[in-house]
Amino acid sequence: MTELAERLARGRREVGVLMLTAIGDAVHVLPVLSAMRRARPEWRLTWIIQSVPHRLVAPNDPADDYVVFARRRGPAAWRPYAEARAATRGRRFDVLLCLQVYFKAGLLAAVLPADVKLGFDRRRARDANWLFTDERIPARPPAHVQDQYFEFLEYLGIDPRPVVWGLAPTPPEREEQRAFLERLEGRRACGVVVATSRPEKNWAPERYARLLDSVRGDLGLAPVLMGGPSSVERAAAEKIASAMTAPPVDMLGDDVRRLVWLAQACDVVVSPDTGPLHVARAVGTPVVGLFGFTNPLRYGPYRAFEDLVVDGYAIAPGEAYPLSARHRPDGMARITVDAVLASVERALARYAPGGP
Repeated sequence: MTELAERLARGRREVGVLMLTAIGDAVHVLPVLSAMRRARPEWRLTWIIQSVPHRLVAPNDPADDYVVFARRRGPAAWRPYAEARAATRGRRFDVLLCLQVYFKAGLLAAVLPADVKLGFDRRRARDANWLFTDERIPARPPAHVQDQYFEFLEYLGIDPRPVVWGLAPTPPEREEQRAFLERLEGRRACGVVVATSRPEKNWAPERYARLLDSVRGDLGLAPVLMGGPSSVERAAAEKIASAMTAPPVDMLGDDVRRLVWLAQACDVVVSPDTGPLHVARAVGTPVVGLFGFTNPLRYGPYRAFEDLVVDGYAIAPGEAYPLSARHRPDGMARITVDAVLASVERALARYAPGGP
């Protein structure tokens, strides 16, 4: 057991978790908080987080307190740091877990009061982030993102197992979910996440359209478009719908919590490497991951549905590539409609109630 783990094991402690952005990363933080609650119920957990992931996780109460970092640009860019400092005035964290490794997060760690600022080892702390921590977890080979976060728990003497996300619809959201299912009139749903903010991660809209026509015509599932309100997602959704023989159910919108109850309502979700993929995994819905730009060994659905991953990252079928963060810019073009449709059928046969 580390010296820090021994010190924190005695009595009530203030623990800060610094992870600001990205829905997928927020989902990966949830089992970290769940494990700390389970092992150390006397600790007070504060999550430093940005507004969109905060809206996603807060209804399920993973932390005791939140400091919402409201990002600004231009001359006012310094204000969120001052606001975060003011929000923690009179408090001091016994340990601040610096899970996010880029320079902006490091600057925020610098202004937050903590006895120990625990971060990644120097090799994994990008953008000189290691300069802002005073204690670091040991260096290890590359691992799945979820397992890397669990290294912080192990350093604190906490067992991350069982892995519990605790992400679930609230009672009002279950009413929305029920209304959505009634709209489908008994048909099962295949959700597709239409786009990400990284063009290299995105699958061609015309291929989505061919997939969804087959999903509806051959498998009898209702095709459902999932995503947020961005212009990129809206443009992709419009291209997909215009190329289909009949319109899909369009569920794009600016309510990030919709992703939770919608993913849970679907019998299968098809998604590139983006936050909703991990939301689907967290709520237990079979997810067909489309991976070409990023490595599925590092970023895929955590220890589930690996048999459903459509692997365009492999240059040749069956390639034994290592686990790494390296990108392959042409990978998504290797993903065929037939391969994705086969994974959807596999999901229905192996995981969905009632089979295909």
